[in-house]
Amino acid sequence: MESNRATDLLKKVRKIEIRTRALSHQVFAGEYHSAYKGRGMAFSEVREYQWGDDVRNMDWNVTARLRAPYVKVFEEERELTVMLMIDVSRSGLFGTSSMTKRDAIAEVAAILSFSAIINNDKVGALFFSDHVEKFIPPKKGRSHLLHIIREIIELEPSSDGTDIGAALGYLTRAMKKKCTVFMLSDMLDVDEAGVPRYEDALKVAAGRHDLSVLKIYDPREREIPNVGLVHVKDSETGRSSWVNTASRRVRDSYSAWFRNVSDNETRILNKYRIDTVDIGTDQDFVKRLMVFFSKK
Repeated sequence: MESNRATDLLKKVRKIEIRTRALSHQVFAGEYHSAYKGRGMAFSEVREYQWGDDVRNMDWNVTARLRAPYVKVFEEERELTVMLMIDVSRSGLFGTSSMTKRDAIAEVAAILSFSAIINNDKVGALFFSDHVEKFIPPKKGRSHLLHIIREIIELEPSSDGTDIGAALGYLTRAMKKKCTVFMLSDMLDVDEAGVPRYEDALKVAAGRHDLSVLKIYDPREREIPNVGLVHVKDSETGRSSWVNTASRRVRDSYSAWFRNVSDNETRILNKYRIDTVDIGTDQDFVKRLMVFFSKK
């Protein structure tokens, strides 16, 4: 039984590797490179001040010690550290199209990982539900990348809920140097009024890192179809109830709630200038990612 499970896992890993590696080489590597390379600056050395140097780069400690003006010299960072923040909460198991949200997250995460490896960058991953389920420190290499992909496919969360703020807080503490962060989540972590609960943590993380949000959603989350009386269950809280979807009032009320959640989310992401893209389980995410990269 265990042998069959391992074989199935290897097949899934291999299938994702073949598909996403080809896409990364043919489509995304160039877009990824142009979008992210050269955006960071790393300290290189200190040298004596020359006419025309930016006074904002003055190293006042060295200047005082040597009694002559000195400036800090910076150079472009040639390699990046990429962190994938992967939502593994139970809501990711939902899907009414060709795949679940978690399936889409797995393929998008794999493409980003291969794109980073092609460009000689380090890649790490943080898996979270309502707490951090697993943290894989950034490293280079194909074997490390395949380890991340295996975890995306196989990892079973110990909790059902979602706490994006806790995950962002962990990232801020764990990654001291600036890195490129991709949040892959449905972003459904709101209070009773539909207001995101993660704003404070998002503000801190966005101030320290180059953070992008790739929101994965299913079209049926945005509106309820008219299918009569149905029994629904919240996969994260376990609460269930009967819903009369034949009622226009019920459908309109749900749609209004979802729009409110989306509007609040957009307001917060715009407030902290966070790049974002929505990717539906029924969409061609290749096109969505291409548009996203081209705007970076």
